[in-house]
Amino acid sequence: MKVKTGLGQDSHKFENNLEKPLILAGVLFPGERGLAANSDGDVIFHALTNAISSITTVNILGSEADKLCEKGITDSSIYLKESLKYLKDWKVSHVALSIECLTPKINPKIKDMRQSISNYLQISEFDVGITATSGEGLTEFGKGHGIQCFALVTVFKN
Repeated sequence: MKVKTGLGQDSHKFENNLEKPLILAGVLFPGERGLAANSDGDVIFHALTNAISSITTVNILGSEADKLCEKGITDSSIYLKESLKYLKDWKVSHVALSIECLTPKINPKIKDMRQSISNYLQISEFDVGITATSGEGLTEFGKGHGIQCFALVTVFKN
């Protein structure tokens, strides 16, 4: 069996427009400010897409997502799905996410986020690890100015 691991990162500051919803891993966080981006700003799906891009060498967020945004497609799950096409005969086996933000509180939504990610990647919820930290307020994310996510994706092929 051959194994590869991809690393991805993404970050966005909070939107000034209070009407934009916050979506993380495809999960709505009601009452929270959304993230500034051309898309829905889902930093988790963006970090996952970047991690997969580091495996396939096809830069989805740097090229394909811009084309999709121009067509009015701003749902980050579409970018993630696009990246998965380039895995071809590789299969995702595990995902590890590390999220840094002061707000929102991530823990109450971890189960929903794990379920959403497992559905998109077609893996078990138990193969999706999510941790969250405020980073003790040492960065702009820990001070409440936005959200940052790091993603590790492990894939295999027989």
